[in-house]
Amino acid sequence: MRQSRRQGTRRTAVLRREAVVVTVPVAVAALLAAAGPAAAGTTGASGVGDPYFPLAGNGGYHVEHYGLTLGYDTGSRHLDGTAVLTARATERLTRFDLDFSGLKITGLTVDHARADFRRSGQELVVTPRHSLHKGQKFRVTVTYNGVPKPVTDPDGSPDGWIPTDDGAFVAGEPQGAMTWFPANNHPKDKSSYDITITVPKGRTAVANGVLLGQRTAHGKTTFRWRQREPMAAYLATATVGRFQVEQYRTRDGIQVYNAVDPREAAAAAPVLKKLPSVLEWESKLFGPYPYRAAGSIVDHAPDVGYALETQTRPVYDSAPGLGTLVHENAHQWFGDSVSLTSWKDIWLNEGFATYAEWLYSEQHGGASAQKSFDALYARPASDGLWEFPPGDPGSGANIFGTPVYARGAMALHELRTAVGDPAFFRTLRAWAAQHHDGNGTTAQFVRLAERVSGKDLDGLFHTWLYEPGKPNKP
Repeated sequence: MRQSRRQGTRRTAVLRREAVVVTVPVAVAALLAAAGPAAAGTTGASGVGDPYFPLAGNGGYHVEHYGLTLGYDTGSRHLDGTAVLTARATERLTRFDLDFSGLKITGLTVDHARADFRRSGQELVVTPRHSLHKGQKFRVTVTYNGVPKPVTDPDGSPDGWIPTDDGAFVAGEPQGAMTWFPANNHPKDKSSYDITITVPKGRTAVANGVLLGQRTAHGKTTFRWRQREPMAAYLATATVGRFQVEQYRTRDGIQVYNAVDPREAAAAAPVLKKLPSVLEWESKLFGPYPYRAAGSIVDHAPDVGYALETQTRPVYDSAPGLGTLVHENAHQWFGDSVSLTSWKDIWLNEGFATYAEWLYSEQHGGASAQKSFDALYARPASDGLWEFPPGDPGSGANIFGTPVYARGAMALHELRTAVGDPAFFRTLRAWAAQHHDGNGTTAQFVRLAERVSGKDLDGLFHTWLYEPGKPNKP
């Protein structure tokens, strides 16, 4: 995320195990032994341990596939949903959590059997009728309804299902997915998706991946979308509105689907026309485009204030500029295909996408990357650019701040200067290839850059990613 006009504004349950010495009757001891491991060892954690969003994600299972069937009334803003999660237990589970907030649950089953559940803030705590064994595949079905409301991120931005005057702008980074479907909502857990959305006739519902079909009957239109490649929950969308639709295939066979609010069409047209050439250029630099589908959702959502790299089809709150188009599509490699392991490493997304803008300018008659670097470095030490180091923003409130984007890009330029263009671009392509459809960390990127270049780069990365304040002139 989030290429914002106001850029820079924008638990795991820890189990204390105490040894308690007790005298247990022999008969009771035998029963306890027969019951298997203690409950504490079979309860999925309420978060994956991310320091910035302690309750994001859940422990004990991996979701392989989401099947989401949604109905949205744009007049009443009422959402009806059925979510079918196909998952696999990674430990023995007597209970597990889902991230889900706000909407009313009308039914919940695990493997077609009714399960007990309770709400605890953003946590939906599920107790299946029978415990789940490690390695067991299981299916969770949740039916729900209500008027979804966005969450407010630590930087004050709206996130999730955001209502608009003709539908909804759906952008989930970092925590908004839970406003419209139950999920294991952390980038470490990536899944395939089928998303079916029914909306009033005359509205278009746009999600991720390939459009399988649409059908209009009884005053409503149903759209069926499929995202086969693994996707983090925050990158899912189901944006609804009055859109002009354009569909075509690129020379590489990528299926492009653009949906544009008529109020933004004139401004968006010359930029969207460049999408095939932008994808082709990025593919030459970063490696093959990672998905079957591409495109854009250009909404008229003046209260949102940002764009987001929703997988295969970025969503823009208004007609984007060319730099924003380059940025959000660079994320398809850096952020979407190669996802974060911790939100602390957000510079791996935003620094890379920002540097892609610099490279595009450099190679298309604009300012060189060095010139972009120099202009930023000329800012005084008191400037917000140096407020915190990009490799350790310090809190969720800072992850979309200027240092993450701009100083993150500066770190990459310093790497390029230190190792030379051949090693630098080999490193970018290797990063995208080796972590394709997976996750990565800053430490892994540093090791890769050192391996490719044959140089010791610890000092460089420490200076530009972790050192407080303005670094000394390179």
